[in-house]
Amino acid sequence: MIGNLISKVFGSKHDRDIKKIQPIVDQINQAYQQFENFSDDELRNKTEDFKKQIESATQKVVEELKEFYDVIHSDTISTNGRDESGEDGQLEEDNDTDDVHDQIKKLKEEEKEIIEEIFKEILPEAFAAVKQTCKRLVGKKWKICDLDIQWDMIPYDVQLIGAIVLHEGKIAEMATREGKTLAATMPLYLNALAGKGVHLITVNDYLARRDCEWMGEIFRFLGLTVDYIQNDMNPERRKQAYSADITYGTNNEFGFDYLRDNMAIRFEDKVQRGHNYTIVDEVDSVLVDEARTPLIISGPVEHSTHKYDEMKPRVEQLVREQTRLVNSMVADGEKELNDGDEYEAGTMLLRASRGAPKNKKLAKLFQEVGVKKLIRRIENDYIRDKKLHEVDDDLLFAIDEKALRSGSDAQHRHRSMASLHRHCEERLIEVQGRLLARNAKREALEVAHDEHAFERRYA
Repeated sequence: MIGNLISKVFGSKHDRDIKKIQPIVDQINQAYQQFENFSDDELRNKTEDFKKQIESATQKVVEELKEFYDVIHSDTISTNGRDESGEDGQLEEDNDTDDVHDQIKKLKEEEKEIIEEIFKEILPEAFAAVKQTCKRLVGKKWKICDLDIQWDMIPYDVQLIGAIVLHEGKIAEMATREGKTLAATMPLYLNALAGKGVHLITVNDYLARRDCEWMGEIFRFLGLTVDYIQNDMNPERRKQAYSADITYGTNNEFGFDYLRDNMAIRFEDKVQRGHNYTIVDEVDSVLVDEARTPLIISGPVEHSTHKYDEMKPRVEQLVREQTRLVNSMVADGEKELNDGDEYEAGTMLLRASRGAPKNKKLAKLFQEVGVKKLIRRIENDYIRDKKLHEVDDDLLFAIDEKALRSGSDAQHRHRSMASLHRHCEERLIEVQGRLLARNAKREALEVAHDEHAFERRYA
């Protein structure tokens, strides 16, 4: 109740905002009536008058900025490839450079404040010039996305209010068909007068092109340039679009061009020329919904940094030998288990499980009653005595599933497949030596067996 009473006495915030803006709207309409007597050229010349007013007000600051930029440029040239001042001189030079950058930052802020003051002063006439241009274009046709469209729009007061709000950097909520696209032309025109370029961000390439071609005639009539960005444009074409006074495009195109500019090695490879003023169409979609998807630039790696092709056949050989070895251990463990030597059988099966936890024969054996419990007991014994590494000595590599799951045991991780990945080349050399030795031993045993059989046969 108290809230309603206050609203009745002082009005709602919306009412107060409109009351504050309404005098500016009245000034715009008054200037609009005055421009009725202007010829097309006289109306177009207002753009040059506005620009000269801004240039005159900022001339001193711009000259000071140029001097500081010249200092940075000369310092860069003089120190490039030479170091004659020593460490102390270099520190002093760095401090001087920091001071110069600080001064440049302050001067830019000063220039921005001056321009904002000029904008406040010329806003009614600038918006009125756009409104008067819209009236003079009524009945004329031009192509919009390859279709002939006849112009029939003149901004209403509600659109003037929306335009003022947009210029102030606030959010203007307007319903569909209420003239958002037209309302945006006035703050775009005003902010483009500073000559630093302005952007309008929309949601897709079609709208960027449509709005640029649709509203572009207003800006061209008043002597400004306008262009748009499309996904399939090359860097040169993009640079041309960004050099226009007003540039339409999507958030993705502006965002990716910004990222690519930050990766450019040479200044001439950059396409954007700064970020002065931007209007975001469908702001809830662009800055909330689509902002959830990060802009990521990726591409093919020119030179491979790994030895995958070289290592793959050697790793495959290693896995084959390990599989053969584990199968042998499972068979020996099963035999020892049947013979009643549980501890030896459990040790063999524990070793096999660390060599190939997913081995099919081992998995089948685990289904028998008491086998898992036996292996767990033996593993705990080795862990208690800190001799678990001895279990792995006969393996070509070990896979510690517990360490891979928890990541808590550094020693186990070192002996895991992660360790094999990090030290693959060195480990393969070692393993290949062991394989050669194992094969030589096997061949020697086979020869000895053959000799023994020969002697028994012919004894």
